[in-house]
Amino acid sequence: MIKFLNKYRKPLICLALAFALLLSVFAVYVSIYYRADGEAIAEYTADSGVNIEKNARYFAVGNEDAKRGLVFYGGAKVDPEAYVPLAVALAKEGIFTVIVRMPFNLAIFGINSANGVMRKYSSVEKWFVGGHSLGGSMAASYAKGHEQKIEGVVLLGSYSAANLSETGLPVFIAYGSEDGVLNMKKYEKNLSNLPKDGVSTLVIDGGNHAGFGMYGPQRGDGEATVTTERQIELVAEMIDGFTRR
Repeated sequence: MIKFLNKYRKPLICLALAFALLLSVFAVYVSIYYRADGEAIAEYTADSGVNIEKNARYFAVGNEDAKRGLVFYGGAKVDPEAYVPLAVALAKEGIFTVIVRMPFNLAIFGINSANGVMRKYSSVEKWFVGGHSLGGSMAASYAKGHEQKIEGVVLLGSYSAANLSETGLPVFIAYGSEDGVLNMKKYEKNLSNLPKDGVSTLVIDGGNHAGFGMYGPQRGDGEATVTTERQIELVAEMIDGFTRR
């Protein structure tokens, strides 16, 4: 062992240094994220009459005895609290919404989080999964293989890289006409992953990528010509109709 260590000391030291550098780069990367606009959220949710439960794992918004529920995965490096206004709008439509707190604010590290949510709130009769941007893609990945647990998928400024074409799950898609973040080439390419029937699409005129949450402007995004409040309420109305089918 000593001879081995002496022989490979330099390569091992270089490997350890490279690993430490990668960890440092990752730590810096995840420490920079889009923070929720607390003032705008407080103003939107004030006097809403909607119950908002916050804990270390999620935000549970609305009546947990509702017939319909949505497990929501946020966008990459976006504070999950930014989606509370959307959840409040959905709760007003009768949809209990649970926004999952993901490790490092990256849904790729918590794809199966929906399982724990549905176990905890087992009184909900019909569950849907969905999310924004990367969160939507990861929710679609969860849907593949869990068809018996859910009733459909919601994709906001997102697309499904998982093949859902044979699952029979209905899918609702919404994106803004001014979205500068959603890769439309990948979006169009991955439409083949969705069922031929049962897909509903809403293009929000004047909406953008960041308009599904309240976290301020997003790098590379287009400029919205509708307010965030209006974009949230439009999509909430459509999700309500989608989940009633």
